[in-house]
Amino acid sequence: MDILKKIIEKLHGNITDASFEGANIVLYTNNEKFFKEGEGKIKEIVNDIKKRIELRSDQKILLEQEKTEAEIKRIVPEEAEITNIIFDPHRSIVIIEAKKPGLVIGKQGIILEEIKKSTLWTPQIQRSPAIKSQITENIREVLYANNNYRRKFLNSIGKKIYKEWNPEKTEGWIRLTFLGGARQVGRSCILIQTNNSKILMDCGVDVASHGENKFPHFDVPEFDISQLDAIIISHAHLDHVGLVPYLYKMGYKGPIYMTPPTRDIAALLSLDFIGVAYKQAAQPLFSSKDIKEMVKHSICLNYNEVTDVTPDIRLTFYNAGHVLGSAMVHLNIGNGAHNLLYTGDYKYARTRLLDPVITNFPRVESVITESTYGSKNDVLPPRKETEEKFLQMVKETIEKKGKVLIPELGLGHAQETLLRVEEAIRTGELPKVPMYVDGMIWDINAIHTAYPDFLSNKIRSQIFQDNNPFTSDLFLRVGSPQERKKVIEGGPCIVIATSGMLVGGASVEYLKHFAENKNNLMVLSCYQGPGSIGRKIQDGDRVVSIDDEGGKKQINVNLRVESLTGLSPHAGRNELLSFFSHMRPRPKRIIVDHGEVSKSLDLASSLYKLNHIETNVPRLLETLRLR
Repeated sequence: MDILKKIIEKLHGNITDASFEGANIVLYTNNEKFFKEGEGKIKEIVNDIKKRIELRSDQKILLEQEKTEAEIKRIVPEEAEITNIIFDPHRSIVIIEAKKPGLVIGKQGIILEEIKKSTLWTPQIQRSPAIKSQITENIREVLYANNNYRRKFLNSIGKKIYKEWNPEKTEGWIRLTFLGGARQVGRSCILIQTNNSKILMDCGVDVASHGENKFPHFDVPEFDISQLDAIIISHAHLDHVGLVPYLYKMGYKGPIYMTPPTRDIAALLSLDFIGVAYKQAAQPLFSSKDIKEMVKHSICLNYNEVTDVTPDIRLTFYNAGHVLGSAMVHLNIGNGAHNLLYTGDYKYARTRLLDPVITNFPRVESVITESTYGSKNDVLPPRKETEEKFLQMVKETIEKKGKVLIPELGLGHAQETLLRVEEAIRTGELPKVPMYVDGMIWDINAIHTAYPDFLSNKIRSQIFQDNNPFTSDLFLRVGSPQERKKVIEGGPCIVIATSGMLVGGASVEYLKHFAENKNNLMVLSCYQGPGSIGRKIQDGDRVVSIDDEGGKKQINVNLRVESLTGLSPHAGRNELLSFFSHMRPRPKRIIVDHGEVSKSLDLASSLYKLNHIETNVPRLLETLRLR
């Protein structure tokens, strides 16, 4: 069925061009009257075919760019603080970046509508980060510098989706192959196949491993990069997204679906991954050119937004509560023949930054769940109790004139910690000492300020009311070795630095200098992968070997070391069980991955006993048939 031809015929000569933007349909008209008044007819067709359609002006009738910019500045109130206006003439779109986007939109979109009718351009609004973000600027530049390529690329995706699109077809088989992440934490990668489609869900690296154990297994008959239809990413941690640029290096040219903050953070972490390789005198797996390819081929979706990704698979992202932009991946396969939920990593509790994961879905037959903290011993203490313990330890260290080192993953828990410490200093719970932020955490903070809609109601309200917690003057950025040297030689302070597992990055540099002083404190609050320096210290090693200039260096770990799992952005044991007891509808099968073997097996056993639902704990490279 030629869906575009069918639509054009219904609109009687008003359409000059029709194309796809992924699964969405875009119509262009050179009839100004129809552009301004034709929405009613478009809605009739949308109701008929149940697909999103957007009407835009043909380039020939657009107001000149210079006049359009002047018109936008006339219509939009100055208080909106427009920071940039970018034109995408190939798609008849004008992107307006502003510090207060609500004032550009106006009540019920009245200002946007005025811009549209006055200039005939289709306006799109983006929030300017409250903290200057070079990565966000670079990403937007990559997208708009390649706007003609983007239009052709998005159209080609739509053509593939609709070529064999048949809303009546429900038969077919579905198989999952675990290329990574089964019975382990790290290198998450699942291949889903139907008789029409091949999709990769996540593609990460195990940063704490070495050799072939570091990466997913692509040397299997099921995996053929030339036949891959799409990649879907749950969130931006390296164990879920770290190898994606490598796929583009190897020739993949298809789409990658994720939320907008995940795209920005994934690009940032990938650039950092290259930097860490160079510091370790290793050859990076991919280059910045490959990261640009990933960005160019990205298709971003907000939560609850539905889109077709292949002729027989429809995707919806839901809030996962784990980190900024993290998503549960819901796939409607074969027009409802089977519904699969891939949780990625999730949190079934409210945190300072995020609302808890959702538990209600339209339909679900099978679930793939994480099990990072899935064993009976992984009952996380209450967050309030953990925070109080954390602040008490920090206070004791500062009183002894010591320094506090908090190694963090750049994304997620680092921001939680920053906000908690900032509040404690501001309210007098902690003495006012310098709080240094080292590594990519600063840039990730900036990305948080660009996407408040993905944050909790409380933080979102603070940002909208110009009370942005991320812009506190208590946070001091460390951006050079000279600045780091001053921190090391200075007095009592709190240092939050990447990486969280002490496998390279700024945190290792601080450990070298802080480790031998028993008055100092190191708090390990994120997951420590087997083989990492963080895991070795957590397990009791008090002499560790660290890469140093000219070779390995033995470090005596005399400082106080404390592990605090109660602040984890992962669901603890009770949260995992509670999620499934509240989940609606009840699934028919639960597949457990993303956990060490004992934890995965323990969780699967408990879920079976509590819910009387079939559970599986697949091994690496195992294939399961869902239908």
